[in-house]
Amino acid sequence: MSTSRRGFLKLSALGSTGLLLPHLPAFAMPADNELLTLSDKLVRQWGAKLLALQENNGGIKCPACDTVHGRCGDAIYPLLYMADKTGDKKYVDAVHRLYDWMEEMVSQSDGSWINEAKVNNWKGITVFTSVTLVESLIHFGHLLDKQTIEKWKVRLLKAGEYVYNTFSINFGNINYPVSASYALCLLGKYLNQPHFIEKGKTLAHEAMASFTPKDHFLFGEGKPVPMVSAKGCYAVDLGYNVEESLPSMILYAKLMNDTEVLNKAIQSMKTHMEFMLPDGGWDNSWGTRNFKWTWWGSRTSDGCQPAYGLMADRDPAFYTVALRNTRLLAQCTHNDLLHGGPHYVQHGILPCVNHSMAHSKALVTLLMSAKEVKSSTARLPRESAYGVKAFPDIYTWLVAKNKWRGTVTGYDQEYVMKGGHASGGALSLLWHENAGTILVASMNRYQLQEAINMQPDKDPRSMSITPRFEVDNFRNVNDLKATVTVTQTSEQIVFNTLSSLVDENQSPAPVAACETSYTFSKDTVLIHATTKNEQASYFLPVVSTNDEKVSILSDNKIEIRKKGGIVRIEANAPMKVLERVFNFVPGMEALPLQFSARDVQIKITVVQATS
Repeated sequence: MSTSRRGFLKLSALGSTGLLLPHLPAFAMPADNELLTLSDKLVRQWGAKLLALQENNGGIKCPACDTVHGRCGDAIYPLLYMADKTGDKKYVDAVHRLYDWMEEMVSQSDGSWINEAKVNNWKGITVFTSVTLVESLIHFGHLLDKQTIEKWKVRLLKAGEYVYNTFSINFGNINYPVSASYALCLLGKYLNQPHFIEKGKTLAHEAMASFTPKDHFLFGEGKPVPMVSAKGCYAVDLGYNVEESLPSMILYAKLMNDTEVLNKAIQSMKTHMEFMLPDGGWDNSWGTRNFKWTWWGSRTSDGCQPAYGLMADRDPAFYTVALRNTRLLAQCTHNDLLHGGPHYVQHGILPCVNHSMAHSKALVTLLMSAKEVKSSTARLPRESAYGVKAFPDIYTWLVAKNKWRGTVTGYDQEYVMKGGHASGGALSLLWHENAGTILVASMNRYQLQEAINMQPDKDPRSMSITPRFEVDNFRNVNDLKATVTVTQTSEQIVFNTLSSLVDENQSPAPVAACETSYTFSKDTVLIHATTKNEQASYFLPVVSTNDEKVSILSDNKIEIRKKGGIVRIEANAPMKVLERVFNFVPGMEALPLQFSARDVQIKITVVQATS
């Protein structure tokens, strides 16, 4: 008998007793590892709140959506962690009630689970529910009675057969087959089903063809036809990649000892890491599915920690990625729930409970492999003032000049809907080391592409917060044909963009030509925006919460006082200061400035605040 076969049988035998891996006590972690300590703290916070939100029928009520989300079964894994951590039986009781709710409301006769009871019958989420239950049995089976274990195994076998028979590399967006590769292999080992394992391995290796040729992004979030756009771009979404697909790929590779997949995933993780801001935010200002962008990640995916935290031994900066992002999760946690953006509380927006359920699951996955998490003080790539980095596979550039960080994009891949992420040569991000986020792109038009997974915008004053020219329904940041050129000297970095005022269908306004340049120098960022359309206005929505003091010094000069400094904005033309707005993408408030001139020059500086 081969060594691999003996290993498989041994693993299967352990699986039959609910002990695929040795039980690792939830508190067995290095005391000086901040990532692990903070992850444990957040899981305890969120877990206690999830328990408090559980209704008598077992479902977990969402305070923002006033419903019980179909994926609340994701909470089973973190609730069992809480039971193990605290020794409190109420968490185990909650798990039993939650499982019963899930089986009654979203379980299907074909072995799948659907996304939402009576609302959304999407069955792809079966892979995530399967992983939740089998990892719960592996790590916390000792908390469950034999009858429950056997019941869950029977149910998981049905789920595995559904995934085995239904999933292919073309099933849904790329996150689904990639996640299925891990789910099937995990189920196969636990339930002694070799055909699951073979299918999982096949999916994992078929996914190897889904990395972009130049930059090594994982692509397939939208699966447009043709696959490559007019500009040579692929369908990439940063949020789904770092929080769902790459973690699943890493977990698969570790489980199966698949070095080929592991090395490819790590190469891609290095590319994606370039887009993390020093505050732990993921710059998904350009991604195909950024309608679910939350600054810390994506609304219903799990989290970057299982990928970056568990691979910190391969690149010390991976630990920093996981730690900074977890710190940001903590900063966005209020009243013991994770909020879908940095400014939810300031604007009085309630949090969707999906965020806490999904991310607690990811953090528990990290915690259960605590011994593999190697701490580090390495710097993030974007903490270095490297100048410009180009990413041709998404027609996007990153800027790092002195204390400024910026993103310029003309990305021309769209998701199903029109008017999604910014394009047109937009300055989709401007961030400063002292002042934090100053400019950020939202969707060009906020729309509920996944209504049950997004929060409705009921504010009649709502508007896009992407810097742009606009008239009626025409915006230059809609323009998928816009061109971007960049020149760089030791003193400054200059982007020149040519775009047109077009609607969401790419139809131009009667007068459409626009030209915008962005000049990054040591102390200032200059925006020079011109258009031939006499009715168009240039909008500059400056990120600012309603508790920040605004000083209007003249018709063309304004200052916004932030904790780390004063953002000063001066222009050659009068500006109209509009009322603050809030945008769910990425969950921030902004103070819109409107310029009616056809030739606008704007200087942005950050000066030290004086007492």
